[in-house]
Amino acid sequence: MQFLAKIKKKRKLMVIAADVTIMLTVSALLYGAMPTDSRGGRMVFFSNIGCLITAVILCQLILHTYESLWRYAEAREYILLSLGTLCGYIAYAFINIVFFRMQNLFLVTMAVSACSLVLSLVMRFSYRILRHRIRVHSTGGCGGTKALHRYVAIIGAGSAGVALFEEMRRNPSNPFELWCFVDDDREKIGRKIHNVEIKGPVSEIGGILKNSPVGEVILAIPSLDLRRRQEILEICSHLNCKTKILPDMIMSIRDENVSFSEAVRSIKPEDLLERSCIDFRNRELRRFIKDRVILVTGGGGSIGSELCRQIAALDPRKLVIFDIFENNAYLLLKELQYTYNRLDVQLEIGSIRDGQRLRELFAAYRPDIVFHAAAHKHVPLMEHNPGEAVKNNIFGTHELLKAAADFKCRKFVMISSDKAVNPTNVMGATKRYCELMVQAMAGYPGCTTEFVAVRFGNVLGSNGSVIPLFMKQIENGGPVTITDRRIIRYFMTISEAASLVLEAGSMARKSEIYVLDMGEPVKIVELAEKLIRLSGLTPYKDIQILETGLRPGEKLYEELLINDGQNTATASRKLFIEKRNGSLPYPEIEAGIRRLEIALSDGKDAVINTLKELVPTFKTPEEVNGAVQLAGQEIRIALPELERSQRLREPWAQERRGAVHT
Repeated sequence: MQFLAKIKKKRKLMVIAADVTIMLTVSALLYGAMPTDSRGGRMVFFSNIGCLITAVILCQLILHTYESLWRYAEAREYILLSLGTLCGYIAYAFINIVFFRMQNLFLVTMAVSACSLVLSLVMRFSYRILRHRIRVHSTGGCGGTKALHRYVAIIGAGSAGVALFEEMRRNPSNPFELWCFVDDDREKIGRKIHNVEIKGPVSEIGGILKNSPVGEVILAIPSLDLRRRQEILEICSHLNCKTKILPDMIMSIRDENVSFSEAVRSIKPEDLLERSCIDFRNRELRRFIKDRVILVTGGGGSIGSELCRQIAALDPRKLVIFDIFENNAYLLLKELQYTYNRLDVQLEIGSIRDGQRLRELFAAYRPDIVFHAAAHKHVPLMEHNPGEAVKNNIFGTHELLKAAADFKCRKFVMISSDKAVNPTNVMGATKRYCELMVQAMAGYPGCTTEFVAVRFGNVLGSNGSVIPLFMKQIENGGPVTITDRRIIRYFMTISEAASLVLEAGSMARKSEIYVLDMGEPVKIVELAEKLIRLSGLTPYKDIQILETGLRPGEKLYEELLINDGQNTATASRKLFIEKRNGSLPYPEIEAGIRRLEIALSDGKDAVINTLKELVPTFKTPEEVNGAVQLAGQEIRIALPELERSQRLREPWAQERRGAVHT
């Protein structure tokens, strides 16, 4: 090992010595081949050759060609090597004219330079080939023994796909062997890259890979737009191959030691979103956050932490993270301090139920804007513990609302849920009552704070999300469990959820509920089937999908609008405001709080019955799910509410006709 280390340190000198040896050898051979009468003096000839060699080597050193690792060399390195030789010859020619004046040697020295350059290139190419063959021989093949070959197909024969292939060829630990490229470019189809054929188009990949040894497909087109990526993933989901994605290397890889092959990733939850991700970023957001004190409750949670990350990037004067669970919050604190070393970020531990703690917090920091993400969100757990849902979600939010109003916060943004619409469970009912509280705060004595609630559906990849559970079950060999094959849900990414909260906060006026256009709902069973297929497995053959039955409080579909709600367009085409519906005066809210406090002492049934009285839209799951009928293999929602919510999305999908709220 020490011997190899010494060789590596002296590699530069060894390459220079090899080039000098080549030029001397070529010179001697040419000198011997020259006619006797045209050789001139031997000393004069080799003095010229010595001058030529010195000039060429100096030019190569100036161009740093000896600093390159030739096993990774590309066109640039070979061009620089040729340029160094040319510059060296020109420098020699100038010296010859001034000092030697041996014009009859110009052609000979030119031949020496050309032949030496060719042999130097051959030497470098030979080194690459020999190194590759030694590596393959020592590892028993491409990355291991032949029994361990994993054949792959790369979708995309562009720069990223070719770079990935190059990495596969020269990386000793690479487990893959490329079987073919697949591309849509008709000019590329049928040609070869390093003897690997380019096939296509992508739409015919099923036939291309039929009866092939390919077990994995890598999508290597980082610049692909989301719609086309989803189309390709849909095609790949019908192959018996595992599908992976090569991300944008420039954006995602900060560690220079990470290779292309190491960057190839599995399918992420957002890749399954059957619509383009929504980007809410605009100039107003920075103006909304910059130089203000921001408080985020539940800041250590999945949505709260992403909210903190996006806020940190907008230059707040101070960011205060408030959470009762210290572990995640502490990790987030360290992450933000590392990423934004000038950010004033504080972590406070406590419960939103504790009114005194909240007032201490508000008195110490005087937040301008509050983002309220703290809540109990797991439906089955809250069905079993309705008292805790009421104490945390309703009482805690009430304490927070009062503190924000009393300390004159500028804005208060509460995160709600689509489960608050015609709720069939305790969690949804508590969230609906929180929405009513937000709307009622306009009547709170002396209130100047602008309150707003933001409602959205299921968040892909969040704590408790079904997608990570499916992925874990697939990794373990199944089965994948769903509660009911008829279930449909709206989905969004964590990044979208956090951006939506910020966007709504920047636009908010008093007592408004903002709703995101989340596209069409997705059947959970189809999502599970697609995940299994993208893992290279066959649903119901390799991985079973089992129904476990609806959980307590679970309904078959979710809505985004209250039954008789009406939407108002906003400056953002993907956001609309639900018209105030069924709002209560603040004294009635306080009376409801007192009724719930009494119900807590009377037990679980009393809490649920009181919630049903306070939230008239709170129904049993049986009432709602009974209206969903299974027609053949298709699901038909028979309720007029869902059809109405579909119609209500049309106005702002048609260039925001009507009034625009800004």
